[in-house]
Amino acid sequence: MKLFLLFLTLFLSYQLSADINLIKKENSDSNQTLLVIGGIHGNEPGGYFAASVLATHYKILSKNLWIIPNLNKESILANRRGIHGDMNRKFAFMKKYDKDRKIVTEVKKIILDPKVSLVLNLHDGHGFYRKKEQNSIFNPNAWGQTCVIDQCKLNSIQPFNNLNDIALEVQKNVNKKLLKKHHQFNVKNTHTKFKDEQMRLSLTYFAVKNNKPAFAIETSKSLSSVSQKVFYQLLAIEEFMKIMHIQYRRDFELSAKNIRKIISNYGTLAINHNILLNLCDIKKALSFIPLKSSKNDFKFSNPLGAVKKNRLGNFDIYIGNIKVTTLKPQYFKMSAHCPQYYKVLADKKLLSLQKTSEFEINDDFKVIKEKDVRVNIIGYAAKKQDNESDIFISKKDLVSKYAVDKADTTYRIEFYKEKGFCSMLLVKFK
Repeated sequence: MKLFLLFLTLFLSYQLSADINLIKKENSDSNQTLLVIGGIHGNEPGGYFAASVLATHYKILSKNLWIIPNLNKESILANRRGIHGDMNRKFAFMKKYDKDRKIVTEVKKIILDPKVSLVLNLHDGHGFYRKKEQNSIFNPNAWGQTCVIDQCKLNSIQPFNNLNDIALEVQKNVNKKLLKKHHQFNVKNTHTKFKDEQMRLSLTYFAVKNNKPAFAIETSKSLSSVSQKVFYQLLAIEEFMKIMHIQYRRDFELSAKNIRKIISNYGTLAINHNILLNLCDIKKALSFIPLKSSKNDFKFSNPLGAVKKNRLGNFDIYIGNIKVTTLKPQYFKMSAHCPQYYKVLADKKLLSLQKTSEFEINDDFKVIKEKDVRVNIIGYAAKKQDNESDIFISKKDLVSKYAVDKADTTYRIEFYKEKGFCSMLLVKFK
């Protein structure tokens, strides 16, 4: 079986000093760059899931796209606006020991990079913005379904300096593709310099003060699903890319239904280069995962992947604000002299498998014995056998609670050498 993989486009990912994941999709034809920032508020998943889809399912064919999918990682994991206060109110000044200081300082540098031509900050806002009061949901104080600008124009003459005209163009084209009529998209001008003291502390106003065109895209928290929010975020982002003449190709048809499928596919997690787990149908908890006592290397195919060690010493695995599973560790040293391939007889067919592969069978399998390598098949109740190689095993021989997936079809085959852990294969019964 082929392991599930996200349809990743090629990108360069830069881990900066403040733990900012900056994904760069660049071409040699231009220095013109769109910077998209998701996740400044941890309880606004439409923004950071849209940035994640943009990073993994779009190929940029001309000019440049930079993406920060999860700026405020700790707050995303907590599903809170800001666990150290509102990060989007820290761009004018901060206290010396503010816990957000490193991240805010770093993202300011990115915004001011000469390559950056236009900045989008992605949000989910309450209600549906309307210029006239209708009710508690549709009113001038709402932020949802808006393209927010701080002022009509920048003070300098440069490309994209007419913020109002650009926002109106985006509004017009987004409104041609509404899922429902009341999802109408509008422009909200906060007139920040003269009317909105709080917005003077924001990321977009910091950019505008430094003559960088900047907009906030606010989808509504009142929309029925995250997939609808991501749909409108991507619609708006694509309009900005068209205005900037950024050519792109996505690998899916833009619809809320397709987005729902994409964001529910969590991708894979590689651990220490010797374990590869498919997160899409994984159980809520897995026990006895062979890990190092410290400095474990967790790598996700999904840009929103994160690990948080809980108070019990287990590892909670997240995609965005969603806890996907918990890994309960069993600590081992890692063996330094392990095979890169293992031989398995699967349904009477001999396979040579790379050390973190997954394979499918109908009936049974047998791991071919290898010198000095011990095999442990998790869920198989061996009869006084320390090494479980050279044994034909079918599904009836396995205890379902030890399966790694909710369907109870996939099981772990672990390899050890010199009392250290080597790697893990996965076997899936059809």
